[in-house]
Amino acid sequence: MATVSSPTPRRSWGLSAGSTKTLILKIAFLAIVAALAVALAMPLLATQSWLALGIVVVTTVVIFAVYLQPWHIQLKYLLPGTIFLILFQIYPAVGTLSTAFSNFGDGHRGTKVDAATAIQLQSVKQVAGSTEYVLTVAADGDPKTGPLVLLLYDRTSKTVQRGDATGLAPFEGATVNSTGKVTAAPGLTLLNLAQATGRSADLEALAVPTANGRIMASGVSRAYEQKATVTYDAGCDCVTDTQTGVVYTADESVGLFVSADGVTLPQGWQVNVGLGNFTRAFTDPAVSGPFLGILAWNFMFAILSVLITFVGGLLLAVALNSPRLRALRIYRLLIILPYAMPSFAMLLVWRDMFNADFGLINNLTGVRVNWFGDTWTARFSILVVQFWMGYPYMFLVTLGALQSIPQDLTEAAAVDGARKFQAFRAVVFPLLLVAVAPLLISSFAYNFNNFNAVQLMTAGAPFPPDNVKAGGTDILVSYVYRLAFAQGGAQYGFAAAVSIMIFLIVAVVSIIGFRRTAALEEINR
Repeated sequence: MATVSSPTPRRSWGLSAGSTKTLILKIAFLAIVAALAVALAMPLLATQSWLALGIVVVTTVVIFAVYLQPWHIQLKYLLPGTIFLILFQIYPAVGTLSTAFSNFGDGHRGTKVDAATAIQLQSVKQVAGSTEYVLTVAADGDPKTGPLVLLLYDRTSKTVQRGDATGLAPFEGATVNSTGKVTAAPGLTLLNLAQATGRSADLEALAVPTANGRIMASGVSRAYEQKATVTYDAGCDCVTDTQTGVVYTADESVGLFVSADGVTLPQGWQVNVGLGNFTRAFTDPAVSGPFLGILAWNFMFAILSVLITFVGGLLLAVALNSPRLRALRIYRLLIILPYAMPSFAMLLVWRDMFNADFGLINNLTGVRVNWFGDTWTARFSILVVQFWMGYPYMFLVTLGALQSIPQDLTEAAAVDGARKFQAFRAVVFPLLLVAVAPLLISSFAYNFNNFNAVQLMTAGAPFPPDNVKAGGTDILVSYVYRLAFAQGGAQYGFAAAVSIMIFLIVAVVSIIGFRRTAALEEINR
């Protein structure tokens, strides 16, 4: 009897449909990571940013090492979150902390060498009696990449000279039009206006050395001999004004060049100032007065914003916490409307409503109050808007908390002879605080840094005549913003220090608040 042999099973790669899809996704993900790493590494390599380049390389290696092995499944889920945490939380925090201990800001951005170079460039002046040339920009070869050449026409001698990094030399065979522009130059490629403008960086860097200084372009149509009136000597670490003879010595404590009589040059460099930015907030008379006043108002603003919105929301929640009330849904819908509207748009609307000339509030009441012209009326206006925008949130929070409290407790209090207010104060309110206290703490932290409410309503105004950086309605965060980005000069180091102090204040208040919340929970157990 013949036996029928079963067909030999085909060999496979050991991959199911599911594992094949997973493998393809893994390959695609790692390819994207590799592409991003290369894209980040190239500019870092060009600028010799070795620390950042090392971080990119290590991160890429860690990602490949984690996702190319089959174990440690949990790590594969934790790694992306850890990387984003480092990039968007830890790195900015470390950057802010390091900036807070420096004088980084306008005039203090680079190194001492950068500062000395900038001072010399700012002191460049035209050499007295020197010729002003008509300039034609040319290139030795390709107009986009070839070395630039300055063709200089002297109206007095009617001659053309060629200038480059090696010096100045006569140029024969050039054709010049009536305006002095070279229209033909054998062996060179003349650049039109668009081409010359496109290579403006190369043109600004080109200096033709002369016996008295150097010839440099001023725009794309003229050039003249220039000379720096200030020189830097690395031996004495000082800057000398050749016209006046004044010597400015480097002061490493402030990052400035200072003369013997205390005069400083405007351009400085970045140095470590230790705790100087932190102590300045309390010791510098120009800063400490506004700072302490702003700090006091900041606490008042945050506390009152939470208090008035919580009281308003609680009263409405108590009033509407009754199923027997007719049109209850309509009332609740009307109450939460301010909370549903965009806050920045509502702040701008309220700002116009408080306008002294055409504002709705003055027109309806018949008064003529300049709400933003006085410190206390401006603060009152902001608090009114804070109440209008914040009580719907507190209404929703407290209403939900009230509905979660068992009715048996209030009924038991009534049986014991307690009146409604007594039952609310002794039973309902403590239980309510246990539920809403964390939200009140977070609301305080939010309002302590409520930049929009101040900036969009008053922009910190009104300002005293002697200080345009510290307004009557400024809170710390708006004050820091003005210090960091004001036209009078940015002070990023000091702004970073104040930002850290804001964080510490909010952190301390939050810790105290959460401890009190835990105490409430223990009491109500």
